[in-house]
Amino acid sequence: MGNGGRIIVAGSIAFDHIMDFPGYFRDQIIPDRIDELNISFLVKSLRKVRGGTAPNIAYSMALTGQMPEILGTVGSDFEGYRQWLEQNGVGTELVRVKNDDFTASCFINTDLANNQITGFYPGAMAYDPDISMHDVSMEDVSMVVIAPTEPAAMSRWCDELQKIGVPYLYDSGMQIPRLEPQELTRGIMGAEIVIFNEYEYEMMYRKTGLTVSDILDRAGIVVVTLGEKGSELWSRNDHVRVPAARPQIVVDPTGAGDAYRAGLLKGYFEGADLKRMGRYASVTSVYAVEHKGATEHKYTIDEFVKRYRENFGE
Repeated sequence: MGNGGRIIVAGSIAFDHIMDFPGYFRDQIIPDRIDELNISFLVKSLRKVRGGTAPNIAYSMALTGQMPEILGTVGSDFEGYRQWLEQNGVGTELVRVKNDDFTASCFINTDLANNQITGFYPGAMAYDPDISMHDVSMEDVSMVVIAPTEPAAMSRWCDELQKIGVPYLYDSGMQIPRLEPQELTRGIMGAEIVIFNEYEYEMMYRKTGLTVSDILDRAGIVVVTLGEKGSELWSRNDHVRVPAARPQIVVDPTGAGDAYRAGLLKGYFEGADLKRMGRYASVTSVYAVEHKGATEHKYTIDEFVKRYRENFGE
């Protein structure tokens, strides 16, 4: 652990189309007809915002004073997004451009209970498996974040980074259903930090049989986020449960998990203990909940510190 090295965030780069459904999905679904599902949701709002797992994580990292670079593939419509990222402290030199396709697009529909139904068009992201970590300069790289993108790319990058000897944070996320059990196990067991939300952890366990204890035989830190209940963090010598920071207003949960990762990494590279890492992450996460979109929030380091003290008293 320590500051000063480069951090590469590899994952999807996308535009998010965020919709609000003014009802509950459960009221539209007939459980015993689930095999003939045919439903339509009349939404009350639609916004197109900047998204993708790599920029989402990197943007919040930059807000906390880190200097991330993103890695992934984009389409011909990316230039405005690139300029915005550079202006906000995120490096884009490693981004590959496919001029004959569009940047990936995510369509997220959220109901009144904050349940979400998501559709995703990969677009240029489909070319992520063509990227090799062997072609990326690893000089001064402290860590690579492997965030959800094409499963073949995620598996390739895990294997390559293990051979190169560069530590990585493994965030299998919504790609767990598409990753083969052996790919998922290999990615997890080669990582320095492994992170899931509660649902993802259960999916991972059913697919691989790996427990937190199993993962800690190889990984340094395991994190399971619990939404409004906070998060749990484990190392070989410690286990803590950290409450969620208090939101001033709950607008949209989209991007909260990605923002959490930024605070986690801030703590990790400062050499913080698990409790402080989790508290940093709770604070970075809550800012995203208060805005519609994963990169619509903004704060200074002073504001971050003030918010931390309001929630955790240090």
